Amino acid sequence: MAQSVAPVSSRPALPEIAPISLKEIAPWLAFGGILMLVLLYFVGAEQGATSLIAGKDVHEWVHDGRHLLGFPCH
Repeated sequence: MAQSVAPVSSRPALPEIAPISLKEIAPWLAFGGILMLVLLYFVGAEQGATSLIAGKDVHEWVHDGRHLLGFPCH
């Protein structure tokens, strides 16, 4: 008795992934960059000479981050 063996594929077929164009990702990169600059401002400069928010609340919330990033605060 002759038996034929069919090739068995161990990998499932993967769907095609469309490349992401620069036009699609540019707004998200700009948003992320602006968000990072705002966060850097609040960690590094808030409660300093250019303070936007009065009081010490923001300073206390980001105090350890200031030390971690090397910003002097006291």
